Amino acid sequence: MDDELLRAFVDSTDALVCIVDGTGRILLANRALERFTGRPATDLQGQWFWDVYVAPEHVVLAQDAVERAMASGTADPQEGDWLTGDGERRRVAMRNTVLLDDDGLPYAIACVGMDVTADRRREELLHQRAQTDLLTGIANRGALFEALHRRLEEGPGCALLFCDLDQFKVINDQHGHAVGDRILAEAAARLVALVGPEELVARFGGDEFVVLCPDPDEAALDELVLRVVAEMGRPFVGPEGPLTVGVSVGVAIGRAGESGDELIGRADRAMYGAKTHQRRRVPR
Repeated sequence: MDDELLRAFVDSTDALVCIVDGTGRILLANRALERFTGRPATDLQGQWFWDVYVAPEHVVLAQDAVERAMASGTADPQEGDWLTGDGERRRVAMRNTVLLDDDGLPYAIACVGMDVTADRRREELLHQRAQTDLLTGIANRGALFEALHRRLEEGPGCALLFCDLDQFKVINDQHGHAVGDRILAEAAARLVALVGPEELVARFGGDEFVVLCPDPDEAALDELVLRVVAEMGRPFVGPEGPLTVGVSVGVAIGRAGESGDELIGRADRAMYGAKTHQRRRVPR
């Protein structure tokens, strides 16, 4: 009776249940795994499991996991890509257990896999939403600091352009927030169009934008600043005609080990220096 209950449970669960021997050959596959692979259990038995459903780039890892589990008597939880019988790639979270004989020696590995593809997609979507500025659709402050952390602490460094729209507050006060929002969205789109796929454009807050450049080449940065100033100098469409906004840009190059806050602060100060210089040039 107990064996019948156990088999009924294994066959009725949506989990992908599989037992492999110490070399990785399938000994048992439940109905969920049959449906997943599109093959009956009788066809699966005796096959190397990595030849049946493991994504090609994970085969070596799967083989190594079996070898280590049999040597140590323990198997760690894992997550990887499996391929269905139709070739569809699915993300599967695995709980693995090493089976021991009466002498305490490993002889097989039981795997219970759960298809978490939809969960991971939802998590990725939530992550993207959490890192996206809702008004402009570009990266927000959180995404900027995450990228800065990778570049400054885990990579070769980077450079920043800190961009502040010059006449935005005046226009926003005169024409209202709806017009101001359209200008911010257009300014973000112009910045994105100026840079390549390696650069990150983020809205820092209000009318401030930051461009993260992975290549801190000073000549290239000077050229990019000129292009940003020229692009933001073009009139924006207003309710009663063209509106002139303009931009002040500060540049800072990140140093290894520097924090994101420090780099942002230096770029911000450079921007205010540029804005002050522009004000001094305005005829009184």
